[in-house]
Amino acid sequence: MPTTKRIALVMGSFHKPQIEEMLAEARNAASEVEMTIIEEVWVPGSLEKPLAVKRLLQRDDIDGVAVLGIIERGETKHGLVMGQAVTQALIQLQLEKMKPIGCGILGPEILPEQIAIRLKPYARAAVFAVQAMLKQ
Repeated sequence: MPTTKRIALVMGSFHKPQIEEMLAEARNAASEVEMTIIEEVWVPGSLEKPLAVKRLLQRDDIDGVAVLGIIERGETKHGLVMGQAVTQALIQLQLEKMKPIGCGILGPEILPEQIAIRLKPYARAAVFAVQAMLKQ
């Protein structure tokens, strides 16, 4: 059994330039805590993340998943509802599969001017959450 933990990343491509910055930081964070990223999956947006995560967590070679994305504030409450649904689905997947998921999704309801400063910290926190739970 390998001692290095193997994780996957799931990213939404709707805000691709910002998510690529998060991806780079997640890679750095994983390296710092000696975790190996063995799969990186891009999906269209946040609603597709739970299915991608479930597929990854079903694999024996993946110990956990970090999810990266952004759900901005819009003119309606769509983002808020979507954020709640995605978060609930990710929590349920952790409990069902007994593998950790680090949630690095900014928002819901984040304003465009709030995004840049949060990209790297959220990416790091998502990876570190997976690492912490794998130690449990």
